[in-house]
Amino acid sequence: MKRILLLLLLFKVVMFAFYLLSKSKSSDGNDSKENDQNENKDHDIDFAQLSNHPVSVSNLEKCRTSFPFSRWRQNGIEYDMEDYTQENCEAIELIFDELIADLKILPTDATAEDKVLLFKYAVISTNAMSERVPGLIETGEREDLCELFDQISIAAGLEPKEFADGEGIASEWREW
Repeated sequence: MKRILLLLLLFKVVMFAFYLLSKSKSSDGNDSKENDQNENKDHDIDFAQLSNHPVSVSNLEKCRTSFPFSRWRQNGIEYDMEDYTQENCEAIELIFDELIADLKILPTDATAEDKVLLFKYAVISTNAMSERVPGLIETGEREDLCELFDQISIAAGLEPKEFADGEGIASEWREW
């Protein structure tokens, strides 16, 4: 469990450092257009066209009541599914706890791009968890996670239908 938490923390630090580097390059004016084009090329996200409403802290907290992870753990125990250990369920729950915590501390004038970057990190972290535990995210879990990402994105002031041709924000980067 400690190893998983350390890996997630390390990944988050690396992603944050990358974010800061890309922000500093774009703020010098010379690389701004090139960076914007490269980011948009990845997934064709047009940040200027995204809806961007203020973050609702109370709605973000309500999203926690939709966390499916204790149900996953309970089903794992009931049906003797070894991938749904306490450690694995807590590790994936931590990804969503961090996403919500990070969204809650954004300034009120946070851009859609700032919010999307936090979602990208969470989806990539979920991909890493799925790769580490291949049987953890099956069809039902994938639906749970996509729905949860969409609920959180709405609470964060983003419209899920504006991502991945209407499939939701997780579909921009998910590999599960």
